[in-house]
Amino acid sequence: MKGLVGSFAIAITVAIASSSDMRAAGFERRAGAVFVMTNSAEGNQVFAYPRAGNGILGERFKYSTGGRGSGGLVDPLESQGSLVLSEDHSLLFAVNAGSGTISVFAVHGPRLFLTDVVPSGGSEPNAVAQRGNIVYVLNTGGTSGAMGFRINEGGKLQPIANSRRFLSTNTSGAASLSFSPDGRFLVVSERLTNSINTFRVEEDGTLSTLALNHDAAPGTFAVAFAPNGSVLISETGPEGAQNGSTISSYVLQDDGTLFPISIGVPTFGAATCWHLVTPDGRFVYTDNAGTSNISGFIISSTGILTPLPGTIQGANPQGSTNLDMAISANGKFMYTLNAGTGRVGIFAVNEPGTLTNMGAVEVLAPNAGANGIAAF
Repeated sequence: MKGLVGSFAIAITVAIASSSDMRAAGFERRAGAVFVMTNSAEGNQVFAYPRAGNGILGERFKYSTGGRGSGGLVDPLESQGSLVLSEDHSLLFAVNAGSGTISVFAVHGPRLFLTDVVPSGGSEPNAVAQRGNIVYVLNTGGTSGAMGFRINEGGKLQPIANSRRFLSTNTSGAASLSFSPDGRFLVVSERLTNSINTFRVEEDGTLSTLALNHDAAPGTFAVAFAPNGSVLISETGPEGAQNGSTISSYVLQDDGTLFPISIGVPTFGAATCWHLVTPDGRFVYTDNAGTSNISGFIISSTGILTPLPGTIQGANPQGSTNLDMAISANGKFMYTLNAGTGRVGIFAVNEPGTLTNMGAVEVLAPNAGANGIAAF
């Protein structure tokens, strides 16, 4: 299917670059882009920022998704993956939780072109995952479950017949979903049951019956795969614990069960909900919303997680409430969605895995309900 299937001496507050600054910084090279979703109930939008070769973000473009968000203050979707780029960065998928739809954009650098808006197959969609020409959407409202679609050449979504699969309960707190690197499995996390669902992806794109796995550490939130196939789970930790959040890794076996590798590795932060893996698969970072910082871990070839020295690798200003995170395709820059201050935090990813804070760009008013960030 065509188009689908170091540290910097910069002030801590980064202004959006002017046109002349953009040329000087290398925006004409179209190094990449960062996308943020407003999740506004009045009309959902995606803000697109061109990214220069040195990580700085330029003036934003605004695009309507053709749907409504959920609105809210801080983290109303309680999910990871509400705004997702396709593997080849040619398409961008956005959930419209308020209208129960999914929007698809064709991506041309920071320029977006809306190609489709379709019903999500349920209510309150809050996350999307894509592999090849298959997309699955997580619906957290009503009878929570996942619904499958195929992507055609025009960037349109076609529902896959008999693909809807329900989760363990209607009130599971479904938070994220991720395809295995080989595309054989889809894994879904449940916050309220502290569980991880695994489905085998059949040849026709439908899913097998679920295999339910209990997370060995408390506070299950998001799931993501490392390139080596390890399943990584971020965990908020036991209720009331001070900086008690963790991250765990598992091996996904052929029968859909999860075998523990590293369980409950401390992040030394609070409200650890989101995480990302670097493009080269060497590191995983967690966003600790309660302490406004970022923890980093080395991923071994067998999935063992080892904290980087000091564990905490980067920090946003106090009260940032960094909800979600994204990384550039070259792995050099990380961006955090700081819902508490209405900004996007910018970090350089250094060779030993440490992070350098490069400042922030204003996106929305503080506590305006933004959810979802993606980058290439």
